[in-house]
Amino acid sequence: MNKMGTIISFTFKNKVRTKSFMITTLILVLLLSIGMNVPYLIKVFQGDDGAKNTQIGVVAEQGNRAAELLLAYAPPAAPKADADKDTDTDTVAFKAFTSADDAALKQGLDDGKIEGYLTFDAKGTEGVPPVTYHSKDGELDGDLQTYLQTALQQINTQLIVGDKLTGEQVAAMFAPVSIGTQQLSTDGTDSGAADKSKPAINYVIVYVLLILFFMSITMTGNMISAEVTSEKSSRIMEILITSASPLTQMFGKVIGIFLVGLMQIAVISASIAINLMLPHNASILSDFDLDLGQLNYGILVYGLILYVLGFFLYALMYAAVGSIVSRTEDLGQAVMPVMMCTFVAFYIPLFSISAPNTMLIKVASFVPITSPLSMLLRIGIGDVAFWEIAVSLIILLATTFGLGWLAAKIYRTGVLMYGKRPSIKEIRKAMKAYKI
Repeated sequence: MNKMGTIISFTFKNKVRTKSFMITTLILVLLLSIGMNVPYLIKVFQGDDGAKNTQIGVVAEQGNRAAELLLAYAPPAAPKADADKDTDTDTVAFKAFTSADDAALKQGLDDGKIEGYLTFDAKGTEGVPPVTYHSKDGELDGDLQTYLQTALQQINTQLIVGDKLTGEQVAAMFAPVSIGTQQLSTDGTDSGAADKSKPAINYVIVYVLLILFFMSITMTGNMISAEVTSEKSSRIMEILITSASPLTQMFGKVIGIFLVGLMQIAVISASIAINLMLPHNASILSDFDLDLGQLNYGILVYGLILYVLGFFLYALMYAAVGSIVSRTEDLGQAVMPVMMCTFVAFYIPLFSISAPNTMLIKVASFVPITSPLSMLLRIGIGDVAFWEIAVSLIILLATTFGLGWLAAKIYRTGVLMYGKRPSIKEIRKAMKAYKI
């Protein structure tokens, strides 16, 4: 155990101090920080320091009912959850003018205080007469156009129905209608329970964990195989064998690099938390309707368990493959099958994040090479029973122990086999000569 502790400590310190690890981690932190602060950086460079107040002139004669309603128009009240947000929002204000030649209107247009003005066609119609927007550039901003169209549409409805409907009823006519879903049972009848979608924060956490786990397993796995192969190619392995057994070396390296992967995830997670705590990012979660109070913390607990088991499953495969390669030039081709397995394990849940209850995901959550990430997806945003989680973890744990035994046999055999890459028959014959 003392020798293994020494190997774990040496491997951890050696890998953490490498330039490649520090540069890669720094680049990831910088990219995340820049991505999370892009809206603020855009505001800084554009000089946008708050809400934009747009003033629109309304040119109409007195007694024009459409113009009067437009001047008194107020957009529908925002939902309470949105109203409580401390965010800057653009506002549009209407100001009446008697004619397009009004001096105050021209001065406002010249000063830029007035964006443009609206005029109404004299032709009489039952609702709102044709409206023309006048501005210096002759263009109408997309957001402003949507706002004006909404306002005029509601005014048009009010003019047609008269006093039969109140302002609130008119606004309710244009409110979006929500559509619920209900799952059918196997016999085609209603199951009686509405399909409740998972909170958005769970989708975000699952998506982030999928990427973090995939990157960590891929990067650390390549570290392990490269470390073993480089020791073989430089003949250092022959010296190391005399001081520590091959099994102690293998598990020491795997655990040491596992700690490196955990440290990298901790650094990236800390950078995300720090960026979220910045003053200008205080409302970033609420802006995207993300509520940490709705987070299913089981995702984090099971995620850690699945990451540990998944890491050792793949790390042992990388170590075994690295032990049978004598030259670093041949390592890329040798680890390709293992890398393909990691890609499959990552892309299946990634492309199924919008449909986490498909048969593909259910099957993948019980297959050891794909279960760490697929079961994480089901736990986070899918429908999964506790017994399914337990069975998946038991299968994954048993496979990891079995693969650990097999990897130990291969490693012990392969670290001292030089020359051309041994065939499967040669490895099997050599493995029979050693017992774990």
